[in-house]
Amino acid sequence: MNWENIVGQDHLKKLLQESISENRISHAQLFVGKEGYGTFPMVLAYAREILSRENNHASSKVEHLNHLDLHFSFPVFTDNKNSLSKNKFDEFREMMIASPYASYDDWTTFLESENKQLFISADEVDDQNQKFSLKSFEGGTKILIVWRADKMNVAASNKFLKFLEEPPAKTVILLTTESTNDILPTILSRTQIVELHRINDEDISGYLKKNSSASDDKIKEIVHEAQGDLNDAIKLLKSTNKNEEFERLFVQWVRDAFMVKKKPEFLKSIIFWAREIAGWNREKQKNFLNYSSEIFRLALLQNYQSTDLVYKKINANGFNWVGFSQFISGANIENILEEINTADLHLTRNGNPKIVWTDLGIKLSRYIHKS
Repeated sequence: MNWENIVGQDHLKKLLQESISENRISHAQLFVGKEGYGTFPMVLAYAREILSRENNHASSKVEHLNHLDLHFSFPVFTDNKNSLSKNKFDEFREMMIASPYASYDDWTTFLESENKQLFISADEVDDQNQKFSLKSFEGGTKILIVWRADKMNVAASNKFLKFLEEPPAKTVILLTTESTNDILPTILSRTQIVELHRINDEDISGYLKKNSSASDDKIKEIVHEAQGDLNDAIKLLKSTNKNEEFERLFVQWVRDAFMVKKKPEFLKSIIFWAREIAGWNREKQKNFLNYSSEIFRLALLQNYQSTDLVYKKINANGFNWVGFSQFISGANIENILEEINTADLHLTRNGNPKIVWTDLGIKLSRYIHKS
C-alpha cells in the first residue's frame, strides 16, 4: 500500500509526507476514522514511507506485511487459553493484502468468529514489549501498528499506557480506531490525534468507474449509499443479489407491520421474519440495518417532495413506494431510526439476535401508523 493507492484523503497524505520530510514524526499517533475511510491503508503507507527513507529495499516488504521491523497488534479471540495476534497473523495478512479497507466485522467474518469475543489482551502488550526491547533488524526505526486499539481490554490498556510513556528509542506507534470513546483518556493524552473524514463522493465515484463496468446510475446509487466509506462501496458493487434479498425482507417487514394493527396474528409472521435474519452472520445483519435506515430516509424525502434526492426506490413485488412513503414523516422517522440504531448497538455487543430482531420488527408496527 503506497500513497497512490489510497483513495482520496489528499490533504492528509500531504501532511503526513511533510511530517516525515521535516522530521516531525510523533512517536505515538492515533488515526481516528472508519476503516472504510482508509485508516489502515494510511498508517501502512506512512510506515512504508518512514522505513523506505531509511532503507530503499523496505517498500516491498512493507507492502507484503513482512518487514521485520514492522509489527502488528489486532483483536483476536482466546484459543487454547492464548490470545496473541501473532497466532492469527497469517489470516490478518491475507485479509489486509486483499482488502486493506476491511472492517472489524469483516475480520470477525474472516475468522468465522461472529459468536466469539475479539480483543487485544494484556499478554499481547507483553509480547510486543518483548519484541521492542530488542534492537531493530535493519538498524533503523521500529514501528508498531495497533489496528482497532479501542478493542484493548482494561488490563491491556493500562500496560500499553506504560509502553507509550517510556517507548524504546527510535520507536513509532501508530494506532487506529473508529472512535475515541472506548480508549483511556490517559492514552489519548499521550497520542497525536489524526482524524480521517469520509472520502469525497467524487473520489469514490472515480474509483468505481476505474475498477468496474457498472453503469453511471448504479455508481451514483452506490456512492450515495456508501456515505464516504470505500469498504461499503466495494461491497455494494458486489452485492446485487444481496440487495434483492434485503429488498424482499424489507417489504415483508413493512407489510407485516402495517397488518398487525388490524390483525394481531401477523405478529407470528414478524417472529418468523426475525428468525430468518437472526440466522445470518452479524455483518450481514448490520448491513441490513443500514439498508433499512437508508430506505426509511429516502421514503421521508419522497413524502416531503424532495424527489430529486431519492436515488433509489423499491418497486418490486407490487410494492407501492409512493403509498408507503406517505406513512414516513417527521412524526415517526426519529423513532424508527433510533430503534434501528439501538438494534445495531445490541448486535455489536453480542445481544441475542432473535430477540433483537423480534423486538425491532414489532416496534415498527407501533411507529408506522404514527401521524
